[in-house]
Amino acid sequence: MILQITFWDELIQQDRNLLVQLNALGTESWDSFWLAITNQFNWIPLFLILFALIFKAFGWKKGIALVLLSAILVAFSDQTVNLIKNSVMRLRPNNDLELKLVIRALKHPRGFSFVSGHATTSFAVSFFMFFLLKKHYKQLIFIFIWPILFAYSRIYCGVHFPIDIFMGMLLGTLIGVVFFKLSQLLLVKIN
Repeated sequence: MILQITFWDELIQQDRNLLVQLNALGTESWDSFWLAITNQFNWIPLFLILFALIFKAFGWKKGIALVLLSAILVAFSDQTVNLIKNSVMRLRPNNDLELKLVIRALKHPRGFSFVSGHATTSFAVSFFMFFLLKKHYKQLIFIFIWPILFAYSRIYCGVHFPIDIFMGMLLGTLIGVVFFKLSQLLLVKIN
């Protein structure tokens, strides 16, 4: 019997190999840094700064509407990710019997891997905020440092594959753009 390797089989194998290579770059001396980066609660000050910038740029009435829309964006992103994860059901690297013997897993979440919620939501928020605030604050381009670090931390910690991250980045970008378009409709309706 001849085994035929499909495009998808090859892609998944390359994804696994890339995870092992990227995860192997980690060292104990950097572990605490990446564990801090991957903890979403450590990014609360960034959100507070972004909300302050929204209020400064748009005033209280529009600012409250935009902060509420941001919260809806995060909830929508989270639920979309959960729907995809529960449909695809790809094991996380730290739960894969073969991989957990060769990677450094710093966290051990259960659940599924594809797509990364950290990557999706951080890119959605970043693109939404960037488009919303770019004409008010020129240095806002630096906001993209956050989702890149946040997303990579998931590979470093051994809980996501590179494809999970990449597709989460694409999905998050799409969600961020859609919510920016919605914000423009919302702002027109608010006096």
